[in-house]
Parts: sequence; structure tokens; C-alpha cells
Amino acid sequence: MPVTIKDIARKLGLSVSTVSKALNDYPDIAPETRELVKRTARRMGYQPSAAARSLRTHKTNTIGLVFCLLDRHLTDPYYLDLLASIGEECSRHGFDLLLSAYSSRDMERAAYERMVEGQKVDGIILTGTRYKDERIAYLKEKGFPFVALGRSEKDGDFPYVDVDGAKGVRDGVQHLIDQGYRRIGFIGLPEELICSAHRFQGYKMALEENGLSLDPHLVIYCQHLTQDAGYRAMQRLLELDEPPNAAFICSDVMALGAMMAVQERGLTVGQDFGIVGFDDIPMAAQLQPPLTSVRQPIYEIGTLLCRMLIKLIQGEPLDELHIVLEPTLVIRESSKAHQR
Repeated sequence: MPVTIKDIARKLGLSVSTVSKALNDYPDIAPETRELVKRTARRMGYQPSAAARSLRTHKTNTIGLVFCLLDRHLTDPYYLDLLASIGEECSRHGFDLLLSAYSSRDMERAAYERMVEGQKVDGIILTGTRYKDERIAYLKEKGFPFVALGRSEKDGDFPYVDVDGAKGVRDGVQHLIDQGYRRIGFIGLPEELICSAHRFQGYKMALEENGLSLDPHLVIYCQHLTQDAGYRAMQRLLELDEPPNAAFICSDVMALGAMMAVQERGLTVGQDFGIVGFDDIPMAAQLQPPLTSVRQPIYEIGTLLCRMLIKLIQGEPLDELHIVLEPTLVIRESSKAHQR
């Protein structure tokens, strides 16, 4: 049976009211009594009722996170790292994490409404910002605490953490150019995602800075960030009358499929065809050949998002409203010098 306030009161010979006030730091309880009650409660294994605490404080000590699986599968290493970092940071601050995952936009919207209007969470972490994002509009209308992974179309007035995707892609494409590749394809993220445009901008900048023309036939946007989507996109590129001899692929998981498509054509990745991915998932270093990739600090991102949201929930000012982190290009065998 769980230990109750009555058990602690009986153990110490105090009233239930005194024990309850001591556990909740009421000022009319002497400091030594508060310490005695808390020490005894810890020894007895007392756990306060979350429901009772919520009724009293109007707080759940819970953060909400909704994943929409149209873009990535929940087993994507990107999601796993993000989830781990947010969960661990929640634990450090005494918060729980409520996770919902849905495969349609309608179900996603309903999940936000249940969390907010059902008072299930104190704040929400929003991922993958989109153009005309209804989630942001809804949360702002409700005045509900939230932070976002990703920027808005403009420099929004909500707190976010993002990665400089344009710089990451620009560095990756520049690396391919430096290795002797000149006809470079681009396999992008779903166009509804704001970060998709940032990454394409980096691709354009690298080409322009090196006097290379942008061929629209070499640009393909995928609707899903899956291995199969990358495979099919690369097949389309290789079927062109003038196919590319390298490609920047905006997700490592998609790059796995793209590498398969290249190898099926009898081409050697890292010699005949250069590939650079984005995310630097753990598997990237284990591939054959190992994948050159733009590393985004996803664990740090999750930690920052969680800390920012907890500050908002607790009514504390944020040190920075907008944080944009720099990615790092990790060079491996998949982008070795082009063998003419």
C-alpha cells in the first residue's frame, strides 16, 4: 500500500493538517518541523498524489510533445535522440513527458486540443515548423506556453531553437565542389517545412558562389523522410539524360536509400558519385562507405527546448528568445574526390 499523509502524521504524532502544510512549505510551519516531516516522508517512501497536486496548484508538472509521422517515422534516429534529450531534461527538473504520435494533420490538431483544453500538460514542445502553421496560431490564441524546434516565416515572437540549415547545406555542397564534383543534385525535405527552404537556400548559395548554374531538374523534394523516398528520388535523378555525379540529401535516412540506388547502377559512392547527408545519425559512420553528413546538435537542441519551456511555465524570463545553433560538416568516405 502506498504511504499516505495520515501514515506520516501517525508516525510523528502530528496532525494531518500540519504534515500537509509542512510538505507544501506553508510559512506558518516551523522550519525544523518542515524538515522533520520531509525527512520522514522520504524515509517512508511517500510520493505525493499527482492528481491532488494538480487540483491544488493547477499545474501538472508535465510537458507535451506531439510527433506527426507524415514527415519522419518515430524510429528515425533524429526523433529518438530528440526524445531522449527532452525526457532526460524533464526528469532533471521533476517534470513528466506526455508523448503523442499521429499520422494525419487532423489527428495531430485534436491531440493539441486534448492536451491544452483537457489541462493535461503545462506547456508544449512543437517540432518541424511549417508555413502558416496552425499549431502556432492555436497555441498563441490560447496563450498557452510553448517553444518550437524551428523558425516561422518571419522572425516570430515565440521562443524557438533552430539549426542554421542554410549554412550546413552550403558547407556540404562546397565540400563536394572542392572534391571535383560539378553536377550536384539536391534531395530536399517536404516543402511545407520552413527548414526545407533554408536548406535549399544553402544549396543555391554554394552553386552561385562557384559560378555553377542551378538546374531545376536536379532538385527533388520528398514528401516523406524515409529510406524508400531517398531511393526513389535518386532513381529519378539517375534516369535524367544528364544525371548528376553527386547529391546533397537533406536527411541521412533518405541518404541510405539514395546510396542503394547509386550502387545498383554499378557506381561507386565516394568515387563515381559523391553523397553528403544531413543529421549525422549514429549509423552514418557505420555505412559502407561511411556517410559524410552535416551534424546538427539534436541532443543539445532537445535540452535547450525543455529548459526554455520550463522557464516559461514557471514564469521566469528567458535568456534568449531565439537560438540558432551552427551545424558541423563531418567528412567521411562517401564524398571522396571525384574520379574522372
